Amino acid sequence: MIDYPWLNFAVALGLGLFIGIERERSKGEGSTRHQAGIRTFALAVLSGATSFYLGGVTLLSVAVGGTAVLAAISYHRSDKADPGLTTEVALILATLIGGLTISNVTLALALAATVAVVLATKTAAHRFVKNVLTEPEVNDGLIFAVAALVLWPQLPDQYIGPFGALNPHTLGMIVILILAIGACGHIATRILGPRSGLPLAGFVAGFISSTAAIGSLAGRAKRDPTIIASAVAGATLSTVATFIQLALILFTISTATFSAIAPALAAGGLIAAIYGIGFTLRALKTVNPKESVSGSAFSIKTALILVATMAVMLVLAAGLEKMFGQKGIVIGAAVAGIADTHGPSISVASLVASGKLVPEASIVPILTAMTCNAVSKSVMALSAGSIDFSLRIIPGLVLSMIAAWAIAMTGYVF
Repeated sequence: MIDYPWLNFAVALGLGLFIGIERERSKGEGSTRHQAGIRTFALAVLSGATSFYLGGVTLLSVAVGGTAVLAAISYHRSDKADPGLTTEVALILATLIGGLTISNVTLALALAATVAVVLATKTAAHRFVKNVLTEPEVNDGLIFAVAALVLWPQLPDQYIGPFGALNPHTLGMIVILILAIGACGHIATRILGPRSGLPLAGFVAGFISSTAAIGSLAGRAKRDPTIIASAVAGATLSTVATFIQLALILFTISTATFSAIAPALAAGGLIAAIYGIGFTLRALKTVNPKESVSGSAFSIKTALILVATMAVMLVLAAGLEKMFGQKGIVIGAAVAGIADTHGPSISVASLVASGKLVPEASIVPILTAMTCNAVSKSVMALSAGSIDFSLRIIPGLVLSMIAAWAIAMTGYVF
């Protein structure tokens, strides 16, 4: 309780009017109009504030119950074929917000603004859900929500398993991070439009799997040699996405590892970007490919394979470290890097985060994994694409890794 409650009541009145203005504008006219407008919402918020001020939570509960009963009666008496429940639910929430204006003004302001925005975006929200979102995207959103809000919080945050190398909470976080980054790339593609071309498509695909992106673009360029410049640009820019994604993941897992290897990642990513941009500019002068955007926002299969690889690498690296010292970690990273660069890199960063490895010792195994992965990408380009495509993409992969190793060997750190 504060010394001057009338200030809180003034806030309550203002918030009621604020929400009520939106409802007044959208409640319609005649027999089909909503029953609650600016005055009703103002009084509902004030009733919540008065109830809490006079009787605390108990009296506020009574006020909310009374509002709910009146809202139910209004809903029952509505003549609309599909009256909906938005206004009635908002009215009950407005009463609760009124109580908050007495106990927590800041939270009340935030909630009132949120309610007003949600109410005002009805048309845009319905259009977005019905006309913009695809069914695969809705399914992906549900999968992400369940994974991030239901499954991940339940995972234990402790090291278990062989050699104490596995942390389920960390493994779950990596899955969520991979899905989120992939979804952000998909959203960016949707916003910019499907005609952005193969360079943009390759860059976005790189956040999911650069190796898969290179294989796909190699096959496409083999079928249509006229788009080879665009395909090479997309394939090279997919490696830029790999550098960016790896940097974000390492920063999340272990800031010490990130600081140690960030200059090398920046150098390799910069060379790859320059190489990819060069082919993009070349492609723009010759062809303007059309690129269709997949309805899926991310690849759950890729994320699960990644975390499985990472789990195996964590155990393998811990075992090799125990047997051979730090040399064993490099061997394990090289083997795993053939399939994916993120798994071994995350495993090494996790060892640093758990205090089992010093940050400086993480540079060589991570770059070894990236180098082996670059070799794997080169093999993919040769097997899936043409010689012309391979002769263009492989130098970009080699130059980016040379740049990363060169900076790493100088010992420069942030």
